[in-house]
Amino acid sequence: MPPAPPRDTKMVAVLAPHAGYEYSGPVAAHSYLHVSSLRDPDILVVVAPNHYGIGSGVATYREGYWETPLGRLRVDSQASKALVEAGVASFDHDAHRLEHSLEVQLPFLQRIYGDKVPLLPVSLLFQDSETTEAVADALVEILRGRRAVLVASSDLTHYEPAEVAKAKDLPLLDKVTKMDVDGFYSTLERLQVTACGYGAIATVMRTASSLGLRHGELLKYANSGDTSGDNLQVVGYGSARFVSQ
Repeated sequence: MPPAPPRDTKMVAVLAPHAGYEYSGPVAAHSYLHVSSLRDPDILVVVAPNHYGIGSGVATYREGYWETPLGRLRVDSQASKALVEAGVASFDHDAHRLEHSLEVQLPFLQRIYGDKVPLLPVSLLFQDSETTEAVADALVEILRGRRAVLVASSDLTHYEPAEVAKAKDLPLLDKVTKMDVDGFYSTLERLQVTACGYGAIATVMRTASSLGLRHGELLKYANSGDTSGDNLQVVGYGSARFVSQ
Protein backbone atom coordinates (compact mmCIF):
# COMPACT_ATOMS: atom_id res chain seq x y z
CA MET A 1 0.00 0.00 0.00
CA PRO A 2 1.28 3.51 -0.75
CA PRO A 3 2.33 5.46 2.36
CA ALA A 4 -0.14 7.82 3.99
CA PRO A 5 0.28 11.46 2.97
CA PRO A 6 1.68 14.12 5.29
CA ARG A 7 -0.69 15.17 8.04
CA ASP A 8 -0.84 18.80 6.96
CA THR A 9 -3.34 18.10 4.17
CA LYS A 10 -6.57 20.11 4.23
CA MET A 11 -8.83 17.63 2.45
CA VAL A 12 -9.06 13.91 1.85
CA ALA A 13 -11.21 12.23 -0.78
CA VAL A 14 -11.68 8.50 -1.30
CA LEU A 15 -13.69 5.79 -2.99
CA ALA A 16 -14.89 3.08 -0.60
CA PRO A 17 -17.25 0.10 -1.09
CA HIS A 18 -20.43 -0.41 0.91
CA ALA A 19 -21.23 -4.14 1.00
CA GLY A 20 -21.39 -6.27 4.14
CA TYR A 21 -18.31 -5.68 6.25
CA GLU A 22 -17.15 -9.28 5.99
CA TYR A 23 -16.95 -8.87 2.22
CA SER A 24 -15.91 -5.29 1.54
CA GLY A 25 -14.74 -4.06 4.93
CA PRO A 26 -11.07 -5.02 4.41
CA VAL A 27 -11.10 -3.10 1.11
CA ALA A 28 -12.77 -0.05 2.63
CA ALA A 29 -10.16 -0.08 5.41
CA HIS A 30 -7.52 0.94 2.87
CA SER A 31 -9.54 4.07 2.08
CA TYR A 32 -10.01 4.93 5.73
CA LEU A 33 -6.33 4.58 6.52
CA HIS A 34 -5.87 7.46 4.10
CA VAL A 35 -8.82 9.35 5.59
CA SER A 36 -7.15 9.12 9.01
CA SER A 37 -4.29 11.25 7.69
CA LEU A 38 -6.51 14.34 8.02
CA ARG A 39 -6.52 15.74 11.53
CA ASP A 40 -9.49 17.65 12.85
CA PRO A 41 -11.77 17.94 9.82
CA ASP A 42 -14.78 20.19 10.22
CA ILE A 43 -17.13 18.32 7.88
CA LEU A 44 -17.68 14.75 6.66
CA VAL A 45 -19.34 14.38 3.25
CA VAL A 46 -20.58 11.00 2.05
CA VAL A 47 -22.02 10.75 -1.47
CA ALA A 48 -23.85 7.48 -2.04
CA PRO A 49 -26.32 5.90 -4.48
CA ASN A 50 -30.02 5.41 -3.90
CA HIS A 51 -30.62 1.71 -4.64
CA TYR A 52 -34.36 1.72 -3.99
CA GLY A 53 -35.63 4.49 -6.23
CA ILE A 54 -37.45 6.13 -3.33
CA GLY A 55 -37.47 9.89 -2.95
CA SER A 56 -35.96 12.76 -4.87
CA GLY A 57 -33.23 12.62 -7.48
CA VAL A 58 -30.65 14.12 -5.12
CA ALA A 59 -31.48 13.99 -1.44
CA THR A 60 -29.93 15.30 1.75
CA TYR A 61 -31.06 15.63 5.38
CA ARG A 62 -32.33 18.84 6.94
CA GLU A 63 -31.08 18.34 10.50
CA GLY A 64 -30.78 15.81 13.28
CA TYR A 65 -28.54 12.80 13.75
CA TRP A 66 -27.48 9.57 12.06
CA GLU A 67 -27.10 6.85 14.67
CA THR A 68 -24.95 3.71 14.56
CA PRO A 69 -23.84 1.34 17.35
CA LEU A 70 -20.82 3.66 17.74
CA GLY A 71 -22.87 6.76 18.50
CA ARG A 72 -24.60 9.63 16.72
CA LEU A 73 -23.29 11.91 13.97
CA ARG A 74 -24.90 15.32 13.77
CA VAL A 75 -26.08 16.50 10.37
CA ASP A 76 -24.38 19.69 9.22
CA SER A 77 -27.63 21.57 8.73
CA GLN A 78 -25.92 24.66 7.32
CA ALA A 79 -24.19 22.61 4.64
CA SER A 80 -27.34 20.67 3.76
CA LYS A 81 -29.29 23.93 3.56
CA ALA A 82 -26.66 25.37 1.21
CA LEU A 83 -26.89 22.28 -1.00
CA VAL A 84 -30.66 22.64 -1.25
CA GLU A 85 -30.47 26.39 -1.81
CA ALA A 86 -28.04 25.75 -4.68
CA GLY A 87 -30.98 24.07 -6.43
CA VAL A 88 -29.37 20.65 -6.80
CA ALA A 89 -30.90 18.69 -3.90
CA SER A 90 -34.00 18.30 -1.77
CA PHE A 91 -34.56 17.58 1.90
CA ASP A 92 -35.95 14.07 1.67
CA HIS A 93 -35.79 11.65 4.60
CA ASP A 94 -37.56 8.91 2.65
CA ALA A 95 -34.66 8.67 0.21
CA HIS A 96 -32.41 7.62 3.10
CA ARG A 97 -34.86 5.51 5.09
CA LEU A 98 -34.07 2.08 3.60
CA GLU A 99 -30.68 2.85 2.12
CA HIS A 100 -27.48 1.25 3.41
CA SER A 101 -24.87 2.66 1.05
CA LEU A 102 -24.27 5.80 3.08
CA GLU A 103 -24.68 4.52 6.61
CA VAL A 104 -22.20 1.64 6.05
CA GLN A 105 -19.46 4.27 5.81
CA LEU A 106 -20.28 5.97 9.10
CA PRO A 107 -18.72 3.53 11.61
CA PHE A 108 -15.37 3.89 9.83
CA LEU A 109 -15.60 7.67 10.19
CA GLN A 110 -16.74 7.39 13.81
CA ARG A 111 -13.86 5.07 14.63
CA ILE A 112 -11.44 7.73 13.36
CA TYR A 113 -13.11 10.95 14.54
CA GLY A 114 -15.73 9.98 17.08
CA ASP A 115 -18.97 11.98 16.99
CA LYS A 116 -17.54 15.50 16.98
CA VAL A 117 -17.48 16.17 13.21
CA PRO A 118 -20.80 16.92 11.46
CA LEU A 119 -22.04 14.97 8.46
CA LEU A 120 -23.37 16.09 5.09
CA PRO A 121 -25.23 13.09 3.62
CA VAL A 122 -25.91 13.10 -0.13
CA SER A 123 -27.97 10.37 -1.78
CA LEU A 124 -28.12 10.13 -5.57
CA LEU A 125 -31.02 8.55 -7.40
CA PHE A 126 -30.00 10.46 -10.54
CA GLN A 127 -26.43 9.55 -11.46
CA ASP A 128 -26.06 11.01 -14.94
CA SER A 129 -23.08 13.17 -15.77
CA GLU A 130 -25.04 16.44 -15.75
CA THR A 131 -26.44 15.80 -12.29
CA THR A 132 -23.05 14.90 -10.85
CA GLU A 133 -21.55 18.05 -12.33
CA ALA A 134 -24.23 20.21 -10.73
CA VAL A 135 -23.88 18.52 -7.33
CA ALA A 136 -20.10 18.78 -7.50
CA ASP A 137 -20.27 22.49 -8.32
CA ALA A 138 -22.43 23.04 -5.25
CA LEU A 139 -20.15 20.95 -3.04
CA VAL A 140 -17.12 22.91 -4.17
CA GLU A 141 -18.69 26.12 -2.90
CA ILE A 142 -19.72 24.49 0.37
CA LEU A 143 -16.30 22.92 1.01
CA ARG A 144 -13.99 25.65 -0.23
CA GLY A 145 -11.67 26.63 2.61
CA ARG A 146 -12.90 23.86 4.90
CA ARG A 147 -11.07 20.80 6.23
CA ALA A 148 -13.21 18.15 4.60
CA VAL A 149 -13.48 14.40 4.30
CA LEU A 150 -15.16 13.39 1.04
CA VAL A 151 -16.28 9.79 0.47
CA ALA A 152 -17.70 8.22 -2.70
CA SER A 153 -19.63 5.10 -1.73
CA SER A 154 -19.84 2.49 -4.48
CA ASP A 155 -19.42 -1.17 -5.25
CA LEU A 156 -18.33 -2.19 -8.73
CA THR A 157 -19.41 -5.04 -11.05
CA HIS A 158 -22.30 -7.12 -9.69
CA TYR A 159 -22.93 -10.87 -10.04
CA GLU A 160 -20.53 -11.85 -12.78
CA PRO A 161 -17.59 -14.32 -12.74
CA ALA A 162 -14.54 -12.97 -10.95
CA GLU A 163 -12.39 -12.72 -14.07
CA VAL A 164 -15.16 -10.95 -15.99
CA ALA A 165 -15.65 -8.52 -13.11
CA LYS A 166 -11.94 -7.79 -12.94
CA ALA A 167 -11.74 -7.23 -16.71
CA LYS A 168 -14.49 -4.62 -16.40
CA ASP A 169 -13.59 -3.03 -13.09
CA LEU A 170 -9.90 -2.38 -13.62
CA PRO A 171 -10.37 -0.29 -16.80
CA LEU A 172 -13.03 1.69 -14.96
CA LEU A 173 -10.72 2.20 -11.98
CA ASP A 174 -8.01 3.33 -14.37
CA LYS A 175 -10.26 6.24 -15.35
CA VAL A 176 -10.84 6.93 -11.67
CA THR A 177 -7.11 7.15 -10.98
CA LYS A 178 -6.77 9.55 -13.91
CA MET A 179 -9.77 11.54 -12.64
CA ASP A 180 -11.12 11.35 -16.18
CA VAL A 181 -14.86 11.78 -15.70
CA ASP A 182 -15.74 11.66 -19.41
CA GLY A 183 -13.61 8.53 -19.86
CA PHE A 184 -15.19 7.07 -16.73
CA TYR A 185 -18.71 7.44 -18.13
CA SER A 186 -17.72 6.13 -21.57
CA THR A 187 -15.98 3.10 -20.03
CA LEU A 188 -18.97 2.46 -17.81
CA GLU A 189 -21.22 2.38 -20.87
CA ARG A 190 -18.84 0.57 -23.22
CA LEU A 191 -18.09 -2.27 -20.80
CA GLN A 192 -21.55 -2.25 -19.19
CA VAL A 193 -20.04 -2.01 -15.72
CA THR A 194 -22.76 -2.42 -13.11
CA ALA A 195 -21.16 -0.14 -10.53
CA CYS A 196 -24.07 0.93 -8.34
CA GLY A 197 -22.57 4.23 -7.17
CA TYR A 198 -21.03 5.47 -10.38
CA GLY A 199 -22.61 8.87 -9.90
CA ALA A 200 -21.14 9.13 -6.42
CA ILE A 201 -17.69 8.37 -7.85
CA ALA A 202 -18.11 10.99 -10.59
CA THR A 203 -19.34 13.59 -8.09
CA VAL A 204 -16.36 13.07 -5.81
CA MET A 205 -13.91 13.08 -8.72
CA ARG A 206 -15.31 16.38 -9.96
CA THR A 207 -15.37 17.95 -6.50
CA ALA A 208 -11.88 16.77 -5.59
CA SER A 209 -10.46 17.99 -8.87
CA SER A 210 -11.97 21.44 -8.46
CA LEU A 211 -10.54 21.66 -4.94
CA GLY A 212 -6.99 20.89 -6.00
CA LEU A 213 -6.60 17.11 -5.97
CA ARG A 214 -4.97 16.06 -9.21
CA HIS A 215 -4.93 12.28 -9.56
CA GLY A 216 -6.12 9.08 -7.97
CA GLU A 217 -4.33 6.04 -6.62
CA LEU A 218 -5.81 2.55 -6.50
CA LEU A 219 -5.21 1.17 -3.02
CA LYS A 220 -6.96 -2.19 -3.21
CA TYR A 221 -9.16 -4.25 -5.54
CA ALA A 222 -10.95 -7.43 -4.47
CA ASN A 223 -14.30 -9.17 -4.85
CA SER A 224 -16.80 -11.04 -2.73
CA GLY A 225 -15.43 -14.37 -3.94
CA ASP A 226 -12.24 -13.71 -2.01
CA THR A 227 -14.34 -14.12 1.13
CA SER A 228 -17.14 -16.47 0.11
CA GLY A 229 -15.13 -18.76 -2.19
CA ASP A 230 -17.80 -18.39 -4.89
CA ASN A 231 -16.08 -16.90 -7.93
CA LEU A 232 -18.97 -17.47 -10.33
CA GLN A 233 -21.08 -14.51 -9.20
CA VAL A 234 -19.05 -11.88 -7.44
CA VAL A 235 -19.33 -8.21 -6.56
CA GLY A 236 -16.23 -6.12 -7.17
CA TYR A 237 -14.84 -3.69 -4.60
CA GLY A 238 -12.33 -0.89 -5.08
CA SER A 239 -10.50 1.37 -2.69
CA ALA A 240 -8.93 4.54 -4.08
CA ARG A 241 -7.73 7.90 -2.87
CA PHE A 242 -7.35 11.24 -4.59
CA VAL A 243 -4.22 13.26 -3.96
CA SER A 244 -2.64 16.55 -4.98
CA GLN A 245 0.72 15.20 -6.16
